Amino acid sequence: MVQRIKRTFWLKKISESWQKNNLIWLYGVRRVGKTYLCQSIPKVEYFDCELPRIRRIFDDPEDFFSSVKSKKIIIDEIHRLSNPSEILKIAADYYPDIKIIATGSSTLGSSKKFRDTLTGRKKDLWLLPMIFQDLIDFNNTDLIYRLHRGGLPPFFLAKSYPEYEFQEWMDAFWAKDVAELFHLERRYSFQKFMELIFSQSGGIFEANSFARPCEVSRSTISNYLKVLEATIIVYIIRPFSTYKQSEIVLAPKAYAFDTGFVSYFKGWEKLRKEDLGLLWEHFVLNEIYANFQTKKVYYWRDKRGHEVDFVMAARGRAPTAIETKWRVDNFDSKNLQAFRRIYQNGINYVVSYDVDKSFSRRYNNMKVKFVSLSNLIKEIV
Repeated sequence: MVQRIKRTFWLKKISESWQKNNLIWLYGVRRVGKTYLCQSIPKVEYFDCELPRIRRIFDDPEDFFSSVKSKKIIIDEIHRLSNPSEILKIAADYYPDIKIIATGSSTLGSSKKFRDTLTGRKKDLWLLPMIFQDLIDFNNTDLIYRLHRGGLPPFFLAKSYPEYEFQEWMDAFWAKDVAELFHLERRYSFQKFMELIFSQSGGIFEANSFARPCEVSRSTISNYLKVLEATIIVYIIRPFSTYKQSEIVLAPKAYAFDTGFVSYFKGWEKLRKEDLGLLWEHFVLNEIYANFQTKKVYYWRDKRGHEVDFVMAARGRAPTAIETKWRVDNFDSKNLQAFRRIYQNGINYVVSYDVDKSFSRRYNNMKVKFVSLSNLIKEIV
């Protein structure tokens, strides 16, 4: 029997979630490791809804839940069932002693199959591409390797660069997630849009710039983006503002879900020094999402071109500004100073790969803390 690697961060998240709800909705993109993670949980009974014989046993949900032997069950790829929300509702309401993980490639509300999103009955857990703790668990902490290969475990573990697998993943995403759940047509246009989004990842999104090369209308591009956002293939980062005249208030930024796909569609066979800053920015965002399980991360930009990578602002609290720099020496304070001329209160962070021990510097009256990624997460918890 093959010993499974324990993804300690995520197993802890599952344990904490089960303490609050008996039902966990575990979602994440295709091949991010949902099945592997679930099967590494001790004493679970696993049901793969890709198999017709498994789908048949859910025709009578009450009989199924009454007959399961284990108190921990996994219902994998539950969107393949005809009535997934009804099954999960029965489980949550009538079988509280059974711990359940249901998995899917997107959020519950993204598909018409889920007529009930089970608000209040479940705990959502978003499994992201590999974070730094995963690198420790997989015994390979080479971050540049992770940035290039990406954070899908099969791609990360492959003996050679998985060029074929990137395109195979795109084809499977279209067939099993997009065409099946959203009933879109024009495969070429949609996949062309994905390729352009990935190659321009981290930039401000302008729908008009995609319409002509994808041979569709602006409204179709906007619909494509909604599909990619619902399936968490693209992260939409909206501008932080209080509607000051000097601020950008509408234009969102679009980030690809994984650094490996960014590298692949940019054609980066090897990473150069100038490539690392963009990928590090993606990796920091991935780490923030994983730890805080929230999409409430913003960016800030003014009409003079000053920009802050990320802003986090809890209700009633001053905004936290986060700049990402691969190396500390690349930091210029002018963007943070422009931000703090409008928002005077709040903590300023520069998170850099080459910082081991945190330190602070002052720029006029503004204090900036330079931290490692792990210390950033600890401080903003």
